Amino acid sequence: AALLNKHVEHRNLFALRACCKRQSHFVYIGQDISGSPVSVDVGMCRTHCGGEQSRTSYEAGLQQGFSKHSSMLEYLRSKKVRVRKPATPISAEGSGQVTSCGVNHNCEPTGVRVDRILLFKGPREVEVIEECHCENKLTQCVRVPALKTYFFETPYETVIDVGSCSGSKGSPDGFSCVPTKFVSALVETPNKVDLVQTVEACELSESCYRVPYMEYYYEIVYDADGVKEEKLKEIDVGRCLGGCTTGNRCLLRSHSDSEVCYLWAERPTNSCVPRGYDSHMFLNQHGQIRTVLSISSCFCQS
Repeated sequence: AALLNKHVEHRNLFALRACCKRQSHFVYIGQDISGSPVSVDVGMCRTHCGGEQSRTSYEAGLQQGFSKHSSMLEYLRSKKVRVRKPATPISAEGSGQVTSCGVNHNCEPTGVRVDRILLFKGPREVEVIEECHCENKLTQCVRVPALKTYFFETPYETVIDVGSCSGSKGSPDGFSCVPTKFVSALVETPNKVDLVQTVEACELSESCYRVPYMEYYYEIVYDADGVKEEKLKEIDVGRCLGGCTTGNRCLLRSHSDSEVCYLWAERPTNSCVPRGYDSHMFLNQHGQIRTVLSISSCFCQS
């Protein structure tokens, strides 16, 4: 019985990780300084296994194949050299395909590198997925680690945990787990230093939402006796974050399978803009009345 349980554990571990892998995902980002078009393979994490079989037959096949080899590494090597016929493309829904990481896991990037590419309109940062793995599916809105590598394969290579928000994404009520508090990290570069924004806290909110953004001013006030005093005034002017879904970004699809996209356009420009505002009036250091506007709410501009 113990031997059987050990074998089942091996099988489940392999079934959990076998299909979660990085696949090519090309995005057109513009023209280089010579005028030539530039497309970058930013990668994506594949979310389904490629076979058509049901969960039962799929796991049975894994068990049978794995049992012939002394270790998972040996099994993977044998699969690598084995010639397989390409499977007929078929959508994951309604085909009985097995999700790559099981019910309680998602196929997510293990790490991302930030490539800097010189384009005709100036330098551009592009995030490239390096590898993928199965990650626990969280039901709560929390901050989770997210590693990014800057200045890859240079003397200035740096890995920073920029953080991300996980859980409750795309819920039916229209709320998502989004970043609401940020901190900055310093990255040493050939041109002194850069500031990188990292996520510190997350909350459930709509896709287009307001976040705090503090500004400070000197304010002149008078007490009950008419004594003049200079104070520091803090105003939360706010910022609008998030985005609004607009159309389909696929530029080139597969002729045999419309679900497969070979080339994607850039993401649309953020159209989450201020909707309401408040006015803050105070006396500045010169005794003049100053007005500062702050964002009270945000919305998706059509």
